[in-house]
Amino acid sequence: MKILGPKKVRVFKYVIYLGFIFCGHQITAQENQNKSKVQMSEWKGFERYDFQFENKDAWLVLPKKAAVGKPWLWRARFPSFHSEADSILASEGFHIAHINTAGMLGNPESMVIWDRFYTYLTSTYELNQKVALSGVSRGGLFIYTWAKRNPKKVNCIYGDAPVCDIKSWPGGFGEGVGAKEVWNGLKEKYGFKTEEEAKTYANNPIDNLEILAAEKIPILHMIGLQDKIVPADENTFILINRYLRLGGSATVVPCTKGKQSLQGHHYPLETPRLVADFITYHSKTPIETLDALAYQHLRGGIRNSFKKFVNEKKGSVAFLGGSITYNGGWRDSIVNYLTKRFPTTEFDFITAGIPSMGTTPAAFRLKRDVLKNGPIDLIFEEAAVNDAGNGRTTEEQLLAMEGIVRHVRKDNPAADVVLMHFVDPEKMETYRTGKIPKVIQNHEAVAEHYNISTINLAKEVTERIDAGEFSWEYDFKNLHPSPFGQGIYFHSMKIFLENAWQGDVASDDKIVTYELPTPLKKGNYDDGILLPTKKYSKQKGWAYIENWQPNDGKPTRENYTSVPMLTNEHTGKTLKFNFEGNAAGIAIAAGPDAGIIAYSIDGSTWSKIDLFTRWSSSLHLPWYTTLVSGLKQGKHTLKIKVLAEKNTASTGYKCRIRYFFVNGLE
Repeated sequence: MKILGPKKVRVFKYVIYLGFIFCGHQITAQENQNKSKVQMSEWKGFERYDFQFENKDAWLVLPKKAAVGKPWLWRARFPSFHSEADSILASEGFHIAHINTAGMLGNPESMVIWDRFYTYLTSTYELNQKVALSGVSRGGLFIYTWAKRNPKKVNCIYGDAPVCDIKSWPGGFGEGVGAKEVWNGLKEKYGFKTEEEAKTYANNPIDNLEILAAEKIPILHMIGLQDKIVPADENTFILINRYLRLGGSATVVPCTKGKQSLQGHHYPLETPRLVADFITYHSKTPIETLDALAYQHLRGGIRNSFKKFVNEKKGSVAFLGGSITYNGGWRDSIVNYLTKRFPTTEFDFITAGIPSMGTTPAAFRLKRDVLKNGPIDLIFEEAAVNDAGNGRTTEEQLLAMEGIVRHVRKDNPAADVVLMHFVDPEKMETYRTGKIPKVIQNHEAVAEHYNISTINLAKEVTERIDAGEFSWEYDFKNLHPSPFGQGIYFHSMKIFLENAWQGDVASDDKIVTYELPTPLKKGNYDDGILLPTKKYSKQKGWAYIENWQPNDGKPTRENYTSVPMLTNEHTGKTLKFNFEGNAAGIAIAAGPDAGIIAYSIDGSTWSKIDLFTRWSSSLHLPWYTTLVSGLKQGKHTLKIKVLAEKNTASTGYKCRIRYFFVNGLE
């Protein structure tokens, strides 16, 4: 933002009358009684109000437009010195305040005045309840003493060559030159009866820093390394080292450029922008966060699993999805939450996340990856990112998601199901246009039909970012969330679970059976199964490799290397696959050399499909290609052949089949 430069000063005198509006606050007659006339002047292009507060000169600079929350900077001594950062802050919406308590050196009496000045500004002008403190030289005595009296009212502390120990200045009992007259005055102001009492004073800025560290108040000091009046070795370096050891956050910037005057105590401020950014960053006003429950549909709930975990002390919990489920983060947090919530329950956690997998692969690998050890009690399923990203049609999304739900509940009619819609940039943009992403509409349609729970994390993250709670670029970062983003996911899921499992479970609470309604989509993949390819190893022109591995240096995914693979490279030979069901396809390794196949069902006209995907150049991607669906339930014959043509981006004509998949029986 452009920094406003100085303008021709125009001085106006104003008398504050009842009803005068100041910074959006109406000054009442009662508040007026303790103030005399206020003068309004111009300070670096901004309005400044000068007034008396308890017989002390005070002023307040008003920004052109106050930032949200009305943040402010409180300058201690020498407020015109190194004020470059102040003008930056004012241009960005900060109020700048000062009260002249010169000569009091941060003594107890001055702190009482500061307390009342703070109350006056935060009540009369509605400035933020937390303030940034700035102290130059002896101003360090004021800001640190007041901060330790009021740690919860301080956002951050900025010191400019600050005095941090009275023995150094004005005492002069170390390397510094000291100031004898000021030292004598300080002893009087503080009420010290003897020299020794002053030397053993135990509330210097360098003392009792644990009070500030406990509140995690960040500190920044600008210093001159040649300073003989307030030597850094006796002041800043002691304070900063102690603060860091207490766990506080502290930064020191030596100003070494330009003329170092007044025995090194005056120096050019090299980086006023850094000072302003430090104060701005740490003056973020608390934002009222959105309610996670607004993005959750409990519907029929998940009480069955709750009863099972509490009464039977056993539970099977599955996590089914793509890379966001495969990666560590929210899933691990849910596991930890469940084990702590139910410490006497024996859990079987099934982690069935595989990168790039959406609902179609999940529907057909469900039996292998989730139901292999028997019925499950609770399943968390996510596919909104991959279903959309992989280009699955609405028809296929509905067939597959419904198939997953029906298959789980056919296996265990009491199983609880939670669908989660994770976020990606495309969904965020859709929500910002006032629309609902189509993939979420499709998954929600299944959830409504089966009365199962959903958590719309895509909408929640979008609206939290738009509300200013955090950013995508710096905090959440990616559709594969940062640790911060994983924490956002878990936080919402935990709230969902706490809400779903409110109250107690009686020992005689019965687990209910969920009735399966009439299918939403006829032919949904509710009997999905993966079939090995070994049975077809003898077919002419097709090579069966027991231990296939790529030889081109490209990576694969789990369960797609050192495994059986049925392969062909445009030999012209037809593979015949007999199955019983209503849908079928092939799970392939779609690598850099993936070709194009033709297929025919029950003697129908041949159709073509390109096996090369937009990710194939970089890895041998596990890819589920549905060839036929919506068939009449029964026996069918699928024929496949590899063509002597290829995608222009492909390096070959390969078809590598890891599994056949069928909705029905072989």
